[in-house]
Amino acid sequence: MPDLIGKFFPPDASAHGPQLDHMTNLVHWLMLILFVGWGAYFIFVLFRFRSGRNPQADHGGVKSHYSTYSEVGVAVVEAILLFAFAIPAWAAWVSPKGSEADTVTVRVVGEQFAWNIHYPGPDGAFGARHPDLMSSSNPLGIDPEDPAGTDDIVAINQLRLPVDRPIKVLLSSKDVIHSFGLPVMRVKQDAIPGLEVPVYFTPVRVSGDEQWEIACAQLCGLGHYRMRGFLTILPQAEFDQWLAAEAAKKLPPPAAEPQPEPEAGEAIAEVG
Repeated sequence: MPDLIGKFFPPDASAHGPQLDHMTNLVHWLMLILFVGWGAYFIFVLFRFRSGRNPQADHGGVKSHYSTYSEVGVAVVEAILLFAFAIPAWAAWVSPKGSEADTVTVRVVGEQFAWNIHYPGPDGAFGARHPDLMSSSNPLGIDPEDPAGTDDIVAINQLRLPVDRPIKVLLSSKDVIHSFGLPVMRVKQDAIPGLEVPVYFTPVRVSGDEQWEIACAQLCGLGHYRMRGFLTILPQAEFDQWLAAEAAKKLPPPAAEPQPEPEAGEAIAEVG
């Protein structure tokens, strides 16, 4: 079936995107057929039952069952779309892709009005978090005493991920309900306070010079308009370099080696 709406969509950069776009295309074709069919039937009824042709009202009503057959047909098509396309697509989307070792896991925490991105760092382990440690300089409350958090990376509104790797986003919120939307990844999921919702997808193309949008699709307050982040998909080597460079910024500089004390004779000679 021809692609009815694909050219109006944002570019697709996810592994599950073609399946979702195909289903959306089928739904729009069904809506177009219904619109044309019911519109034509409405015009026919206006002409067929006009007052000039029917001066006396017929209280018996329509005797045929064409409308019933058409309604049953629409219900059958909708059931096919639901059970043959929508449910399998949903089941594939919510299921983890690949092994746990190959999956890149990040936390995304929404707040008014920003997306906090939390990477586990090169060690692959998230540091502990405590709400009472949250501040402007520590928005996620990462425990500085936890060794697993010493290389953790926190970014604001900038999500960087590698291409061709399964991604697991642990989504939550600090205050109100937000809606995490990645149009090019065909992802949209509510971020709910008190819950950590896993979101799975696999990028299949790098963003290059583009920065793809992270949108909040929920009216989350007066500053909702500025809750806008950016997604960058990198080759694996570039992602590893960026991750290592960001983690290195958090490490303390190496301590200077102590210099030996000069002996008394050497000190006198230097003074002279």
